Formats: sequence, structure tokens, C-alpha cells
Amino acid sequence: MAVKQEQIEKNLVKLTFEVSVEDFNKAINKAYAKNAKKFNIPGFRKGKAPRAIIEKYYTPAVFYDDAVNDVLPAAYDAAIEESGLDVVARPEIDVEEIKKGEPVVFTALVTTKPEVVLGEYKGIEIEKIDYTVTEEDVDKDIEATRKKNARLITVDDKAVATGDIAVIDFEGFVDGKPFDGGKGENHELEIGSGTFIPGFEDQLIGAKAGDLVDVNVTFPEDYHAKELAGEDALFKVTVKEVKIRELPELDDDFASEVSEFDTMNEFRADVRKKLEAAAENKAKAETEDKVVEVAVKNAEFEVPDAMVEAQIDNNVRDFEQRMAYQGMNIDLYMQYTGQTMEQFREQFRDRARKQIEGSLVIEAIMKKEGIETGPEELELNLVDMAKKYNMELDKLKELMSDREIEGIKRDMAMNKTIEMLVNNAVIK
Repeated sequence: MAVKQEQIEKNLVKLTFEVSVEDFNKAINKAYAKNAKKFNIPGFRKGKAPRAIIEKYYTPAVFYDDAVNDVLPAAYDAAIEESGLDVVARPEIDVEEIKKGEPVVFTALVTTKPEVVLGEYKGIEIEKIDYTVTEEDVDKDIEATRKKNARLITVDDKAVATGDIAVIDFEGFVDGKPFDGGKGENHELEIGSGTFIPGFEDQLIGAKAGDLVDVNVTFPEDYHAKELAGEDALFKVTVKEVKIRELPELDDDFASEVSEFDTMNEFRADVRKKLEAAAENKAKAETEDKVVEVAVKNAEFEVPDAMVEAQIDNNVRDFEQRMAYQGMNIDLYMQYTGQTMEQFREQFRDRARKQIEGSLVIEAIMKKEGIETGPEELELNLVDMAKKYNMELDKLKELMSDREIEGIKRDMAMNKTIEMLVNNAVIK
């Protein structure tokens, strides 16, 4: 395949490539076989009209879209391989022309990986990051576990107080009109939790089951639903029940119920151990981020906008997956938060740019230092993965593509590069 390259601007290249007459004609035949039954041609049974007759009635272009979709992916991949370009974002592809008896010509605008000019990356000076676990931290964690294991008990004729759970029906109004998302039934609201609009929970204090309460609030100026931000609202609230938490005693019985330990002393020691491990991991991650941040500042390069958009795409997909695990889709989330997709994507922009900058610089250092993932290291990593997913190692390897394996090797090499940067840093 003859591929022409034209440098449009920095990190933007126009590729021109072709699909042969023979290959495109095969694709049109496939499109005909796939779609023939859709056409009603006078004088022919449905689905039995020859391709030439269909093309005469509807023009040859009737099969072009399907044929192009069939040949384009392989043709584009071959063009990229021949060009040797390192493409980092989704291309803009156009059909230049389709003429009978001639090759089909495509053009693709592709964004290429920017060149990184490294600055100093060894001997980076940063302040030591350390987190100390206190007895108060341990108490707080144990209290949270205690709270999770509390019993909720309905108390008749009790006035709502801070810390109680009020079971409420409510409906909100702005200028006398109800608004989307302002209505709820049998909602369990912990008074003092701060989960509702500021001032809402305080106005329920003193109410009892069966009481009707008018709650007047003002939505914060930065409220997620823009149409409600700064607006005064009236909520009609019915208190249906008042519940209190009956907390378990912090004794050995509690320890044995919530953990694998028989005594509170053992449970407390384990809580501290886990908190210290979490604190150590947090300090390690922040130290790595700081070292990479300085290495990025010391380097010179430009991040193409298309790379940022592609990374935002990845971040949005990750968010959608997390939402799906919680039983919510992105459209419902948008409706709840009062955002457009454009506004939602914009929230990821700074993070996406930072992710790309770090990745580019780490990769450049990795190549300069010749850091790679050896076969034995890869094998050990795959063994750990197989254990994690409770699979046989051979089965895991069978399911993984070469591209996935290469991705794992790259991630491991980049982690080794970050570790090298930290080991060579001057931590004060």
C-alpha cells in the first residue's frame, strides 16, 4: 500500500491511502449479500434481484457505506503500520473519492505523540510526605464500625434530636411550584449529617411522628442544579417515624462479631495496622505524584488537544462503568446534577491533561534509561493476576491478547521508572 504523508501542523499529519478495486468490489459483494432482502424490485422476488439491477434502481452508491465500513479498519491499520507514526487519538477519516474501476482513496488526519525534551529528573528535591496514625484515628474507625452495626429502633412520641433518624416524606417548591428531584417518600434522614441543604435538618429538630413541618431554605450558590442555585425554597415535610441508633458495647463480643478476633485489644491492634498501611500507601502515592510533577515541570513538550479529548473519553467511560455498578446510568446522573455532557466533560479536563503529561514524561524517561519488563517479572505478575481472579495461569494467558500483554509490560515498566525517580529523589 502506497501511503502519502503530509505534515499539516505540529503533531498533526494527513495520511492518504487506497483500497484496491478488487478489495472494494469484494466488500460491495458482501454488502449486497447482507442487504439484498431489503430491496423490492419489480419483476423479482424479494431478495432475489441481482446486484446490477439493484444498483441500476438505487445507483451503485447504495452499497458504498457498508463496503467502506468493511474495508476501512484494516486499510487504516495497514496505513498506520506502513507510516510508522505513533498515533495517540482517534483519527478524522474521509472518503476522498469512489469511482467505478478505480481504487478508493481515503484521507486520515491523525494526531501523533509529541516529542518530549527531558529536563532534570534525577536528584529531584521534595519535602517528605508522612502521615501518622493517632489513637483518635483508631477510635474514629472503630466508632464507624460500631455505628454500622447499630440497631435502628423506632421510638414513639420522641421529639427529633441531633443524631436521630427521621423518616420523612417531603416535596419542595420554588415560587409555589414543585421542581424536579424535590420530592421523596420514606426517606431516612440522619439529623446533623449535613446530607440535605444547609438549614433543612435543623428545622426538623423538636418535631414528632405525625407532624407536618414547613422547612424554608435557600439553595447554595454553587448548587449542582444550576436552575436552583441561590433560590429560596419551601419544603412540605411529613415526619413519619423517629428512630434512634442502639449502639453495641465496645467489648470482646463486639470484636468477635465484626472481625476475626476474639478480643477488643486484638481488634484494635488490627485496626491500627490497617490504618498505618493505608497511611503508608497514601504517602507513597503522593510522593510518587510529586516527583513526577517536578519531572514534568522540568521537561519541554506540547500536549495536543486531541490527546486531552481522548483521555477525557477514557475518564468518562470509567465514570460510566462506576455508575453502572451502582445501578445508575450517565443520563440519570446528568439529570440529577443538572449538567450537560459538555459541562460534565469539562470537569475532567485538568485531570486528563495532568495524566497525559505524566505518562509522556515517564515514558520518555523509561526509554532513555532503557527500563523494560523482563519475562520473569511479567510471569510473576501474571501469576498474581491469576490468583486474584481465581483462574489457572494458562487459562488467563489464553484469554489475554498480545495487545493486553504488551499493555501490562508497559505499565510495569512505567511503575519501575517511577520507582527509580523516587529512589533518586532528595527527600528532605
